[in-house]
Amino acid sequence: MNAIAKAIDAINELFGRIVAPLIAIITLIVLYDIASRFFFGRPSDWAFDVTKMLFGAHFMLMAAYGLRHHAHVEVDVIKRLLSRKRQALVEVIGYLVFFVPFIWMLLTFGWRFFERSFSRGETTYGMVSIPVYPVKGVIVVAAALLLLQAIAIVLRAIMQLREEKSV
Repeated sequence: MNAIAKAIDAINELFGRIVAPLIAIITLIVLYDIASRFFFGRPSDWAFDVTKMLFGAHFMLMAAYGLRHHAHVEVDVIKRLLSRKRQALVEVIGYLVFFVPFIWMLLTFGWRFFERSFSRGETTYGMVSIPVYPVKGVIVVAAALLLLQAIAIVLRAIMQLREEKSV
């Protein structure tokens, strides 16, 4: 179980470290657009659409990395009052009852969203028609990474419960 959780952590760690520098690219595109407005009196035809799509992709793809590093909102006030065994139990129940079904829906509907966009060849409405479906595919990838990270968290919680029983 621990090996599986560590493998999932490694995947999300690697993915997060690869995707994190995307924010620098987004920043450079925004700076280019600002310079274009300032020096040439008009924005670029593509920068707004590209930054909007890249920022959405960055946010979605970094979610599993954030979950891995506990950079999300939890109800720690109540959870900290519990024993380690009960904390693990709350984690298992919480992930299985709330998180996993939500992610399953995100996977299912995200796939339909991507599939429809891909089949229609959906593009942006600006002067430059940029394909939208690759970014919509990010929803599915992000949901899969989040589901994997949830599995790692639940596995660790189960191991914690087993440790408590053996002690």
